[in-house]
Amino acid sequence: MNMLDDEDDQSFHATRDGYSHLSDVEWDAVERIGSTMGIHAVSVMLEALNRDAQHATIAKFIQNELDAEREQVAFLHQQGSQQSELLREQGVQQFELLRQQQAAAGGSMHSRRPETLKIDISKYRGVEEDFLLRWFVELDDAIRARRTDDGEMQVAFAQSNLAGRAKTWSLGLMLHDPYAFGSLAVFKSRLRQTFEPPGAEFRARTELLKLKQGKRDVHAYAQHIRHLTSCISSNPVDEHTLVSVFMQGLADGPVKTHRFRLELDSLEQAISIAKQEDFSRRQARASSTSYRTQRRYDRGGPEPMELCYVESEKARSTDYKKLQKCNRCQKTGHYAYECSAPRPVSRNTGRSDRPPMKKGQGRGYAVGAKTQQRDGPSKKRTGSVGAEHPTGPAMSKEFVGLLMKVAPNTQT
Repeated sequence: MNMLDDEDDQSFHATRDGYSHLSDVEWDAVERIGSTMGIHAVSVMLEALNRDAQHATIAKFIQNELDAEREQVAFLHQQGSQQSELLREQGVQQFELLRQQQAAAGGSMHSRRPETLKIDISKYRGVEEDFLLRWFVELDDAIRARRTDDGEMQVAFAQSNLAGRAKTWSLGLMLHDPYAFGSLAVFKSRLRQTFEPPGAEFRARTELLKLKQGKRDVHAYAQHIRHLTSCISSNPVDEHTLVSVFMQGLADGPVKTHRFRLELDSLEQAISIAKQEDFSRRQARASSTSYRTQRRYDRGGPEPMELCYVESEKARSTDYKKLQKCNRCQKTGHYAYECSAPRPVSRNTGRSDRPPMKKGQGRGYAVGAKTQQRDGPSKKRTGSVGAEHPTGPAMSKEFVGLLMKVAPNTQT
């Protein structure tokens, strides 16, 4: 059969000369038709058609091929678009998933990372007023808040909070030996050996055992005990001893009496109960007295109309009496008839011959009478001036005559 096909193919190609009116493009189309339908069928079809029909049939076949190719291209383009859209969506999903993974990883790293807090502490100057042990407590809190685990960084931070002679001492040691402070513990030990007063804990313990409240309130007394307790760190005092010292040092009163009735195991509990009792005592004392003091009454100003400011007449007289000054001792608060100071003695002990003046006759009246006796009666006055009481020259003559009568008796 293959031999027959080869013979037909050769005969078909040999007939190309018989279809010279067909172009090369059309003949290629005929060959494609032959590959699809068979060479024998194509040759039969061509022999049955005239030239115009052959051109039309071949053109229609070419057009069908073009349409099929266009459809194939469109289908491939559609598939390509779908694939592109699918790839884009997959890329977006993968990017979002990667971003979420990175965010989750970053969040987990952020949550695992310890948060730091910068705390400022006071400067230690190396003087007696600065308490070294308390400064150590502040330093440890600041280092823990900053999450500083490196020993060199801890020492550097501690040195940055020194001042005065303490900073001069640390810088001098660092200049002499850069590795003088190998760790924070070494730094604390050398700083304590240098600047802590000798026997500080012994002196604090001694002061604690003999501490008394005195005139201080309970809060100040408790704060002093806490301070002395914090100064004893190597061999701290047990709680029962602290409670006994606090109880014995309290001032005599209801606070101490109430404290003796209880058995407590810690100092803070004893301090809390003592503060509560002291507060209750103060409140009871405050409620027993008037919460509003009486205002001083001012006689010069207007009298207040509120009922709370109304004063009795006795209170007013008492207040007015406090403002008066004694004419004898020149002190305020009492009158002259109530004064206990001795009365002043008059220097003029002689008796005056001047007749007592009547009521209404003052110094001006007496001076006027003397002037009238010296100058005589007034010219404006008319008529006789009292025969029984001579005045002027008549009075002088009468007085001289009286002296003449008395003189002989005096000489004898």
